[in-house]
Amino acid sequence: MSDTLTPNAIARQIEQLEYRNLAFIDGRFVPASSGETFDTLNPATEETLTQVAACDDTDVDLAVQAARRAFETGGWSGLAPADRKAIMQRFADLIEEHCLELAVLEALEAGKPIGECFNVDIPDTANAIRWHAEAADKLYDAVSPTAKDVVATISREPIGVVGAVLPWNFPAMMAGWKLGPALITGNSVVLKPAELTSLSTLRLAELAHEAGIPAGVLNVVPGLGHVAGKAIGLHPDIDLAAFTGSTEVGRRFLEYSAASNLKRVVLECGGKNPQVVMPDVSDLKTVASNVLAAAFWNMGENCSAGSRLIVHRSVKEALVDEIQRQLEEEWITGDPLDPSVQLGALIEKDHMDKVLSHIDQAKADGLKLITGGSRIREESGGYFVAPTIFDDVPKDAAVAREEIFGPVLAVIPFDTEEEAIAIANDTCYGLAASLWSDDLNTVHRMAAAIRAGTVSVNCFSEGDITTPFGGYKQSGFGGRDKSIYAHDQYCELKTTWIQLS
Repeated sequence: MSDTLTPNAIARQIEQLEYRNLAFIDGRFVPASSGETFDTLNPATEETLTQVAACDDTDVDLAVQAARRAFETGGWSGLAPADRKAIMQRFADLIEEHCLELAVLEALEAGKPIGECFNVDIPDTANAIRWHAEAADKLYDAVSPTAKDVVATISREPIGVVGAVLPWNFPAMMAGWKLGPALITGNSVVLKPAELTSLSTLRLAELAHEAGIPAGVLNVVPGLGHVAGKAIGLHPDIDLAAFTGSTEVGRRFLEYSAASNLKRVVLECGGKNPQVVMPDVSDLKTVASNVLAAAFWNMGENCSAGSRLIVHRSVKEALVDEIQRQLEEEWITGDPLDPSVQLGALIEKDHMDKVLSHIDQAKADGLKLITGGSRIREESGGYFVAPTIFDDVPKDAAVAREEIFGPVLAVIPFDTEEEAIAIANDTCYGLAASLWSDDLNTVHRMAAAIRAGTVSVNCFSEGDITTPFGGYKQSGFGGRDKSIYAHDQYCELKTTWIQLS
């Protein structure tokens, strides 16, 4: 942890905070056309932080008009890739310069531990912007191998106006994952943050403008999902909608596309991700540490959370004992602004109640609760749930099949490799998986058999910015975040066929 992240530094930053709570359209902050606002809360205390502009279809249309105008005039889309790169690198520099401010905003509004925000989320946001920027002038178009009397070129062009709808669990990081490839390929963007976490995204837009991204190229329209998000999905002049969030809402964007202009849709949705532990694993301490990170990182509010621990019966008892020991000794739930805390608050009361209802149902079904299982820290007024583990969970139990999106781990025993693979794949999702084995043959065989977009071996990982992130089945559609592959979905591919005389 950086030595600049101290309680005194955090307190000073909080005193200096100025909330950007208006929409950012055409290079300036403006109120919603209706004048309406909504409260954004601190989920660790239930206190209102500020009121945010509640944009509707009128505001989305104004943002799209600004984005289209900026795109057509070419002040951004017409720049040489190297020139866009320089501006985006400056944007990344500004994110890093304001790391503590952005981290405090996210800890306050999302209930995320400040240590993760400061050391991981905000640096990764800057890294995503810088990495995609660096690739801008290193991607070549192609010439087709035609006959000598023909020249055929294959080139990428920006798709136009991109609508991006973000989740609340990683506000700045998900903005970086979308903005990096969408902007560097020359598009204009209309971005809607989740209504629960708008503040860091609005500050990012201001920093982007300060870096030199022209007015209209990046617009932020905060608002309710069923209003502003729907307006993005249905808008006839948005060329692509990129959404990260639940599978349920992701389906709606496909419907919006069909009902409007057949805009492209890129979805990164839910997961019920397996962690498979084979009997030959020797280092159970390392396994336990990674299992806990997979299950409880960001309070389990993570689409790639390893919420199903599928473990061979011969090592299950020893592994579960080690997991419980580490959880008790090393994982602290508390004030998200305390740098020593690993687990903060859940995002809102409704979500906390949903998570608790899953836990209560599992208890009612007679499942074996070995730790957690209740709300805690009620005296703070915040939405805290103890990290919860159920042991010996049947593979068809609701807690083993439904995405809970909270700090709940289901331990499922197995006896054979074939059974482990079948359980891992027995889900409508296919986002991520982790596999533990000391045998290289087992690793190759099982990693190929597990149906998931990312399979991490002998660790819990989503990869890094160089590797694509997205899922199989109902976890994804239409493309991938991260890596050079993310550029493709924000581009049109054009063939130019020239007949020579």
